[in-house]
Amino acid sequence: MIDETVWLGTAFALFAIGLYCVSKPNMIRIFLGIEMILNSGNFLFIYFAQVNATVGYIDPLGQSIVFMSIVTGGCVVAIGLALIVNAYRQFKTTDSRELRRLKW
Repeated sequence: MIDETVWLGTAFALFAIGLYCVSKPNMIRIFLGIEMILNSGNFLFIYFAQVNATVGYIDPLGQSIVFMSIVTGGCVVAIGLALIVNAYRQFKTTDSRELRRLKW
């Protein structure tokens, strides 16, 4: 069994990298950062579902919720990338600050 500090450290590292990516003005980085934060949450959900696996029992509810989250995340990725590609085709930039100026 993997030590709990590895699980929690990996989830925290994913979350920190995701927050760093969200702080940048590039829309693709923001999108990837949000997905990293979502995946760190899924990672922790799986960890806490199997934390009491001393008797060989892993909670299937945690795995099913993470599975639905991954499926929903895939749909969000498809729509988000379509929006980013459309914005790039129309305005020739993926800089969120520049696109914010075009709002009005």
